[in-house]
Amino acid sequence: MKNSGKHLHIISFDIPYPANYGGVIDVFYKLRALVSAGIKIHLHAFQYGRQSSKILEELCESVHYYQRDVSKSQLFLKEPYIVVSRSSEQLIKNLLSDEHPILFEGLHSTHYLSDERLKKRKKIVRTHNIEHEYYKNLAKAESNIFKRYYFYNESSKLEIYESILSNADVIATISPNDTQYFNSKYGNAHYIPAFHSFTKVNSRIGKGAYAFYHGNLAIGENDMAALYLVQEVFKNSPVTLLIAGSKPGVNLRDAVQRKNNITLLSDLNTKQINDLVLDAHINVLPTFQPTGIKLKLLSALFSGRFALVNTPMVQNTGLEQLCTVADTPEAMREALSAMIKQEFTQIDISLREEILMENFNNKANALKLKI
Repeated sequence: MKNSGKHLHIISFDIPYPANYGGVIDVFYKLRALVSAGIKIHLHAFQYGRQSSKILEELCESVHYYQRDVSKSQLFLKEPYIVVSRSSEQLIKNLLSDEHPILFEGLHSTHYLSDERLKKRKKIVRTHNIEHEYYKNLAKAESNIFKRYYFYNESSKLEIYESILSNADVIATISPNDTQYFNSKYGNAHYIPAFHSFTKVNSRIGKGAYAFYHGNLAIGENDMAALYLVQEVFKNSPVTLLIAGSKPGVNLRDAVQRKNNITLLSDLNTKQINDLVLDAHINVLPTFQPTGIKLKLLSALFSGRFALVNTPMVQNTGLEQLCTVADTPEAMREALSAMIKQEFTQIDISLREEILMENFNNKANALKLKI
C-alpha cells in the first residue's frame, strides 16, 4: 500500500540532483539510501538555478519545489541570508499536513526549526559544516572586498543563529570534529559519515603520469589551495600537476601560465573529472578550511591511487591511514618525489576496502539516522 511504512520530510537547501557538488552529493545519496531502506521520502527543495528533476520525483513519495528569495533586501535582515532566503509559507503548510519526522539539510534549511507548530515533531538537522567557521574561513580566502564583507557579516549572524539547533532532537554531524563541537554546545550530536556515490573501491593498481587537484575554483578556499600548489609546492618540481575546476581566477591563470609542469583545465564535466581522479598517480588535496569533510577526499580514496593531503583535510576523519600527510611545501615536495616512484598495489586497495566499506557504507549509515 502506497502510504504504509515510515515517512520522512527532507528539506533540502538546493535541488539535490544532479549530485555534482559537495553538499547535494550528501543529500542525494542519503535520500537514495533511505528509500532503499524502505523510508518514504517527502522532499522539499529550494530552487535557484537548478531544474526540477524526474529522477527525484520517481524516487520520492512527493517532491515540492520552492523558489529561493535571493533578493538583496534579505542581506539586511537579522537572520543569516542563507537561512532567511529559504523560507516559504507553502513549505510550513506542507509540513503541517501530517505528523512525519523532518530532516533539515544544513543550517540553511532551519528557518522553521523553532516554529511552535512543529514543537511535537521529531526534528533532525544534518550539519554539513560549523557554518560560522566555514564562512569566516571563506572571508579570509576572499580577495573581493564586497564578498569578504558579506562572508564576515554572514559568519557573525550564523554564530548567533546557531543556537536554534537546541530545538533539534538530533544533530547528524558529518565529521568527528564537528560532532565534538556540537555535542559540547547542544549535547545531541551523532556522527553520521558523508553519503557518496561509491559502492566499491575502484582504484587501479600500477602508476599514473601526473598529480591532480580539482575543485570549484570560483570559491576562494579552492582558489587559495590551487595557488598554494602552483606557487609553493610544484614550483621547480619534476612532477606534472593537472588542476581542474570551474571559473579559475586571473591570478591562478597567470600563475599557471608561468609553469611548464602545470596545466589548468576549466569547466570539465563530472565524468571528465572522475576519469582524471582515476588515472592520476597522486591526488593532491590541501585545504585551509578545517570544518566538515571534503567529499573530494572520499572520491580520491574510492577511485584514485595515492592521496597527498594536509592535516586539516584528514584530521580525525578515520582516513589518516589511507593518506600521506604533509603540512609544508617542502614536506609535500619530498612526499611527491617519493610517491611518484611507487607502484599502487593490491595491498593498498585491500586496506581501502577494509576502512572505507566499514565507515562509509551508505546503507549502514542511513540506518544510523533512526527515523
